[in-house]
Amino acid sequence: MTPGERRDRDAALKPAARLTVRIDFAGGRAIGPGKIKLLELIDAIGSISAAGRRMGMSYRRAWLLVDSLNRCFREPLVAAHHGGAHGGGAHLTEAGVAVIRHYRAVEAAAHAAGAPHLDALGAALANLAPGSADDLKDEVAEPALRQAGHLPAVGAGKKRNP
Repeated sequence: MTPGERRDRDAALKPAARLTVRIDFAGGRAIGPGKIKLLELIDAIGSISAAGRRMGMSYRRAWLLVDSLNRCFREPLVAAHHGGAHGGGAHLTEAGVAVIRHYRAVEAAAHAAGAPHLDALGAALANLAPGSADDLKDEVAEPALRQAGHLPAVGAGKKRNP
C-alpha cells in the first residue's frame, strides 16, 4: 500500500467532525475528556503516577490534576494510599465513579443529539489536498492576527526605494 493510499484509507476511517465535551462550572472549574481519562486510568491501574505516565504527563502534573478534581467537588474523587509494605496506590471514591458516569451520560446525550449536525458539517467541509490544512489555517488566521495587531502589517519594516 502506498503512502497516499494509506492516507486515503485513514481519512475515510476518521469521522469528518467530532464532538468533544467540556463542562465548565462556576469559579473557573471544568472537567473534560483529559481529566475523565485520567480518572478512568486511575480506576483501572490503581496508581496516579502510572495513569499519568500512560497519558504522557509527569507525576507532578497528574497529582495537580487529581488535587484540583478533589477540591472541585464536595467529596474527593480519588483516594490515595501512601507507601508501605505493599507500596502506595490510589482508587476512585464513590463520588469519582459517579462523576465519570454523569460525564459519560452527558457526552453520550450530546453525541446523540449532535450526530446529524456533525454529519452535515463534515459533509460541508472542503476537500483539502494533503498538507493544505495548515495553508488554509494560515490564510484565515494571518489576516486576523494582523488586524488585531499581533503581527506586523504587510510590508511593515521593509525599506522602500523612492
